Amino acid sequence: MHNSTPLSALRNLLIAQGLDGMIVPRADAHQSEDCTPHDNKLAWLTGFSGSAGLALVLRDRALMFVDGRYQVQVRNEVSLDDFEIHHLHDEPLADYLQSHVAAGARIAFEPLLMVNSQFEALSATHCDLVPLEQDPFDQVWLDRPAAPCGIIREMPIEISGESSTQKRARVVELLAQHHADVLAITLPDNIAWLLNVRGSDLAMVPVPFSFALLHRSGELEWFVDSNKTQQLPASLLNTLTLLPQENFLARCQALAKGKRFLVDKDYAPVALRFAIEEHGGDVLWSPDPITLMKAHKNDVELAGYRECHEQDGAAWVNFLAWLAHEVPVREAAGNPVTELEAQAKQLEFRQQQPGFIEQSFSTISASASNAAMCHYHSSEKTNTPVTTKAMYLNDSGGQYQNGTTDTTRTLAFGPQDPQRRLHYTAVLKGFLSLISLQFPTGTQGHQLDAFSRRALWDLGLDFDHGTGHGVGHQLLIHEQPHRIAKKVNPWPLVAGNIITIEPGYYLAGQYGIRIENQVEIINSRPGFCRFSTLTLVPIDLNLVELHLLSDAEKQWIDDYHQQVRETLSARVNAEARPWLFAATAPIRVQVN
Repeated sequence: MHNSTPLSALRNLLIAQGLDGMIVPRADAHQSEDCTPHDNKLAWLTGFSGSAGLALVLRDRALMFVDGRYQVQVRNEVSLDDFEIHHLHDEPLADYLQSHVAAGARIAFEPLLMVNSQFEALSATHCDLVPLEQDPFDQVWLDRPAAPCGIIREMPIEISGESSTQKRARVVELLAQHHADVLAITLPDNIAWLLNVRGSDLAMVPVPFSFALLHRSGELEWFVDSNKTQQLPASLLNTLTLLPQENFLARCQALAKGKRFLVDKDYAPVALRFAIEEHGGDVLWSPDPITLMKAHKNDVELAGYRECHEQDGAAWVNFLAWLAHEVPVREAAGNPVTELEAQAKQLEFRQQQPGFIEQSFSTISASASNAAMCHYHSSEKTNTPVTTKAMYLNDSGGQYQNGTTDTTRTLAFGPQDPQRRLHYTAVLKGFLSLISLQFPTGTQGHQLDAFSRRALWDLGLDFDHGTGHGVGHQLLIHEQPHRIAKKVNPWPLVAGNIITIEPGYYLAGQYGIRIENQVEIINSRPGFCRFSTLTLVPIDLNLVELHLLSDAEKQWIDDYHQQVRETLSARVNAEARPWLFAATAPIRVQVN
């Protein structure tokens, strides 16, 4: 029985090949945030369902490395008889190999799943890293799900605002400036943006998993399963060469001699480096230039974001009005609303909006102490009532025909104690401090981060996540390269960037608070920018200690609520309108 476990099957295969161990990351060839079931080898091997981690399988032991977010979860999901648990950052894999594994040990890895910086760090140890030519999981994972084959659709120019031909010409100019012959594109969202297509390989991630090569001549080779492209127009397909996805590395090898390839230094697999350098080509390590181009939205894309946020705002108001009515009534009747029921109802309201396609990520519907876990997702096992006694946090968004949304609100349906009110007010003050800021054009995200933390820092409190992230245009919910966080993010923020503002505070075992709006960066005065809100959802003032807000902060809230009320009143359901007017009334009216 024991010999049939995934771990023992992989271990037996390694031993048969004369290997001492293998590194198994939670990664695919694109370093995607979300793995398809076909690519999630770590989950199959270990049972771990989190979004970041890796395993080291040795002949006599196995180790699981996860970051601070998953130290509790990993112990619930992984067999502690089979795996030792280690911290991904505090005890890095390279240090472990150097300290605990014999010199010269042959440690296998898949070069399509490892980026160059990881390879360099691990190569510096005294172990012998062995790149595998074949995927060993094809032999041991007998019921492995098939690779996804989601249909690819065109993103019409009425929504994208720029033709694929124009985009390619802009990239080719940059290739010439870099004296590069070929751009190797491994990030699926960059390919989707460049070709004006969207995919359906993975729910909530509207990109086709594929690779591409863009030559300085303008020629484009797209490595993608042709079964996915059946619905694409000839007008697009005639401008490029379609090739099977699995031919990507072989094609790079064939092209390599005497050519200079621009390869993304942070995300491209080290397999690409091997393919190019071992066949006479040069690698220019640089960020894929498409990443920054994509983050600068054009006027048509920006108009799409504004429109879809009006639809999303209407869905939110319909949902919040429903919650405000149902929570106390159902609690009194002994049949309280639950996290999963609230989540399902919110999706129903979104589905009533004309441009809605699907959620943009898995909803965080978290009541009471569940909200203290930043990445919580409710399940039948954890499904908690939403009551008048607890705070409720909802972080959710939608993929719409013309944009992507991401919003968080923390709500109270009854009186809360002074500590919760103080903490909520500090989070709100941080949110207001940043969203009302004017800053020099080209300021970088980490230079703004402290504005969102000041009110919490004054209380000796902080939160352990970033304050904001880029959001794609009907693309990824976390879009590179922009971030607002403590960690250095060297990318300039300029008009046309879309980002979130989302400070929070989490008290383990008790409650979590987060307030998040998506914003557009716009020019304010010469040389300066400011944030213009896209999100149109009332902010719950039931939890605010109003005497701690300045007149300017109260004015910002009143102006924002007036904008929400005027924009949404005609869009929301008739039964939600009275709630909208009450929730967005000026502060002096709400207080009196």
